[in-house]
Amino acid sequence: MAFVQRKVVEMIQTIKLAKKTSKDDYFTHLRLVLLGIAAVGGIAFVIKLVAEFMNPPRH
Repeated sequence: MAFVQRKVVEMIQTIKLAKKTSKDDYFTHLRLVLLGIAAVGGIAFVIKLVAEFMNPPRH
């Protein structure tokens, strides 16, 4: 039981130390994440496209 109480106290201390990010920082991070997702998706699309041309479907 002491372990659980200690963990709860640590979580509360961490939350008290955390500061809310500004709206500008939030949107900067959001843009970077979306750019990363788009880049990975674009690379996957190109790989899939090249693979389709290398192995044409058989009839």
